[in-house]
Amino acid sequence: MNFNEYYEHYLSLHQNKWCRRLHIVGQMATMLFLATALTLSFCISWWFLLMMVLLPFVVYHFAWLGHFAFEHNKPAAFTNPWMAKLSDWKMLWDIICGKIPL
Repeated sequence: MNFNEYYEHYLSLHQNKWCRRLHIVGQMATMLFLATALTLSFCISWWFLLMMVLLPFVVYHFAWLGHFAFEHNKPAAFTNPWMAKLSDWKMLWDIICGKIPL
């Protein structure tokens, strides 16, 4: 399955607007987490490494809440975490560009 096919499947799992909104909150939290890690890394070098290990998991608290509370389905990350992460960012971009309603 190529990325475009996967992304279509991914979007079918994100039809509820509240699920998509929680994904956006999670992506923004991820970016804030990264900014914090970069800021603190100037003071504590090992802190940056720890933050980079945790970074991919920041969004999951928000995204999974959206899936379990609003979509009532299983998150795509359970079956293909790498493609799901890429699709998270593409969906955010498509929402910002107005291709997907918020």
